[in-house]
Amino acid sequence: MQQFNERHVDGVVVVAAVGAIDMLTAPQLQDLISDAAARRPAGLIIDMTDVDFLGSAGMQVLMTTRKHIGDGTRFAVVADGPATSRPLKITGVSDFVELFSTLDVALTNFATDSAD
Repeated sequence: MQQFNERHVDGVVVVAAVGAIDMLTAPQLQDLISDAAARRPAGLIIDMTDVDFLGSAGMQVLMTTRKHIGDGTRFAVVADGPATSRPLKITGVSDFVELFSTLDVALTNFATDSAD
């Protein structure tokens, strides 16, 4: 099964992850995110709905992305539950990265902002 995939929804790049994001898989995720960010999309969402483990290497990917993403690209993460949103909140990553509970909520929020 594919660990990560990318799709486009109304000018927003959605990178979906499945399974564990740990020291073995985080470099692959970072490469995919970096390639997507280099195209300077209006928005970039990392969908962790199907992630069952988020290690420190995965959180580092999110912080690195937040640090290096261009001003013209909005960045957010979809994370809900003990495996994803809880570690992001406990470690303080959620103070620097927008979190949404579902992909639909994130996409609706991004679309609302771009309409303003």
